[in-house]
Amino acid sequence: MHLAYPAVLAALLFCIGLYGVLARRNAILVLMSVELMLNAVNLNLVAFDVWLRDTLHSGQALTLFTIAIAAAEIGIGLAIVLAVHRNRGTSDIDRLRDTAETDEAETLPDTAETDTAETDTAETDTAETRDAATAPGQVDGKTGKTKKAEATT
Repeated sequence: MHLAYPAVLAALLFCIGLYGVLARRNAILVLMSVELMLNAVNLNLVAFDVWLRDTLHSGQALTLFTIAIAAAEIGIGLAIVLAVHRNRGTSDIDRLRDTAETDEAETLPDTAETDTAETDTAETDTAETRDAATAPGQVDGKTGKTKKAEATT
């Protein structure tokens, strides 16, 4: 058997898997593409093991470990995808990136753009006056979160 046949087949499988990882938007299809890439690597390991006539069959043993790791990876990956789909209602990778939580540094204004007089008065402002000045339904400048109206009875 020539080594070129399985090597070319493995290269084609790996390229198809790489295209699937880069082009797909569905998380399950991306996981399937990663599995295709791992199978291409396994094919190369077995083909080179047979071609080199290794007495320990280390390529085949490494392939078994790779298959076990791939099975664990797909189980955990599918569990994560199902949990995200249950919480967000989609498994679209672009939408998951868009709905990520922002941290406080992104909501605060840039300090280089403000005047020094504004920053001096902002530093003397206390948390109590800031909370009292923020009306219900407005965005708090410190945390960037919307304050909810308090129900009074």
